[in-house]
Amino acid sequence: MPKSKVRGKNRDNNRRAKKKVSFLTTEQITYVDWKNEKLLRKFMSERAKIRARRVTGNNAQQQKLVADAIKLAREMALVPYANRVTTQRQNKDRDGRGRAAGPVPRPSTPPPAGTTPEESDHDGAEHGELVDAMAAEAAEAQP
Repeated sequence: MPKSKVRGKNRDNNRRAKKKVSFLTTEQITYVDWKNEKLLRKFMSERAKIRARRVTGNNAQQQKLVADAIKLAREMALVPYANRVTTQRQNKDRDGRGRAAGPVPRPSTPPPAGTTPEESDHDGAEHGELVDAMAAEAAEAQP
C-alpha cells in the first residue's frame, strides 16, 4: 500500500482520538436535577433534541442521567419536546434559478360546479348580508 494512504488514515485517527471533556465533570455535578432547566438546555440542540455523548463528552452514566432528566422535564413542560426552527427560503426552481418572469399559469380545466353566483345556494347575496341576516335571526330567537 502507498505511504500517502497510510498517512491519511493516521491523520483521521488522530483527529478522533481527542475526547471532549464533559461539562458535568468540569463542574463536578453528580446529580442532574430535572428542575434545572438551564443545565438541561446545555445538553439539548436548538431543535430540542438530546445531544449525543460524542458531542457533549458525557460518559454512559452521565448521559443516562441527563437523558432521564430531560425526559422528565419534558413531561413537566419545563423544556419542549420539539422546537421548530423556521428559515426564510427563496423561491427557486430545480435548476437553481429564480422563477421565470411572465404571467401566472392558468388552469387548463374549468372550475368545478357550484362556484358561479347563479349556481350557489345563497342567491348572489354578499357575505356581509348573510352575516347580518343570521345575526337578526339569532336576535329574534332570544327572549
